[in-house]
Amino acid sequence: MATIWSSPAVAALASASSASASTALAALNLKVVLPKKVNSPTLTLTAAAAAILLFATPLPTHAVPNQTFHEYYGTASSAANYGGFGDNFNKKTAAEYTYLVPDGWKEKLVSKIEKGTNGTDSEFYNPKKKSEKVYLTFLSGFRSLAPMNTVLGNLALSDVGLQDLIANADNVVEKEIRKGDDGQVYYVYEIIGGGGSGHSLITVTCVNNKVYSHFVNAQKVEWERDEDDLRKIHHSFQTFTNRNP
Repeated sequence: MATIWSSPAVAALASASSASASTALAALNLKVVLPKKVNSPTLTLTAAAAAILLFATPLPTHAVPNQTFHEYYGTASSAANYGGFGDNFNKKTAAEYTYLVPDGWKEKLVSKIEKGTNGTDSEFYNPKKKSEKVYLTFLSGFRSLAPMNTVLGNLALSDVGLQDLIANADNVVEKEIRKGDDGQVYYVYEIIGGGGSGHSLITVTCVNNKVYSHFVNAQKVEWERDEDDLRKIHHSFQTFTNRNP
């Protein structure tokens, strides 16, 4: 238990009631110790008020403690299938990919135009800061990935936001990883924005004759606050071969 010595320097704060001071000290797990020859209710209240000022200041805002997630399953359906597959459709069984989404994030309704022009299949965002988001695009008709140093530029052709991020980047980190028993190849990019701009984590892979691109984006402030959660979303992305999760 912490100990606070009273001081006449904070006597102006002694207007708090004795009951309020006792409650505050109990809540903060504090006790007041007075000099041996002093027996003053005023000084007791003064110390209590000082305790409240010193220890009751709110902590800085950080990432949501113990953030929970749920798993999203995507079907990478074409624009021709926009609107669903009927009441008996099992999205998990038909899923071509999956990734984690923080509980509390909102799903954006992808329009038929977005699906048809840049292949956006799913998107979720933080309702408190809509620029903090995760989304997936896909392109059909590809049997394998192009060289790593060309893929990012190709993706940017249909994504204006990605174009801006690359143009303002301080650094772009590229690496190749393999996942699963079959060693499926994933290209991983980290775009570090310059001048306080955004940060982006991108994963690209090719399976089922489709190129899947998974994006996790945030502005600098949100990135610094939520980096662990954003990396968790990024690492969770995976595709299913032959639509068999």
